Amino acid sequence: MKYHVEFDVDLKRNPYKGLYIVLEGIDGAGKTTQAVSLKEYFERQGREVVLTKEPTREGLIGELINRILQNEAKIPRVALQYLFAADRQVHLKEVVIPALKKGKVVISDRCFWSSIAYGLADIEDYNQKDLKLAALSILSMYHQFIVPDFTFYLNISVEEALKRLSNKKGKEIYEEKDQLKKISEGYKLLFGEFPKEIAVIDGGKNPEE
Repeated sequence: MKYHVEFDVDLKRNPYKGLYIVLEGIDGAGKTTQAVSLKEYFERQGREVVLTKEPTREGLIGELINRILQNEAKIPRVALQYLFAADRQVHLKEVVIPALKKGKVVISDRCFWSSIAYGLADIEDYNQKDLKLAALSILSMYHQFIVPDFTFYLNISVEEALKRLSNKKGKEIYEEKDQLKKISEGYKLLFGEFPKEIAVIDGGKNPEE
């Protein structure tokens, strides 16, 4: 039996003096390159910067996630989303918030937005009509998380992403054409639902541009 459910999502704003910036995008979009450039930009201004990424791939949960992403261990994809949530919670409490409290600039390669886009790709019965409800159900795991002050999505085509990833050693579980297409669609859903939260940038240009 189906029930019609509607609810509002109130995102928690950064209450600290530091600046929280996140770069999002599908695999191969160039997030790491731009994160380093941003770090150098703020350091030239005399700001103290913490450069980090999610999933952390460190510690008890992060190392397990890394093994799964590398296809060295297998669990149901839905279960993987709960590991992502746990890893992000630890990262937020131990890295992001302490740095923001000290007034530092936190630049992160991904945050909870990724969980929504990638979580939608993990749905076995992929139905475009039910994507919004599925996205909100994933977001519900992060309702107490701090939303970044600025989120930049580096937009590239799946074909360009695959071309860039072709030179990478060791393909991860999400780095397949059909997966990247679903993830890209998940991000487009986020743009529509949260247009004031995510700025879309052309990631196909050279890094300097």
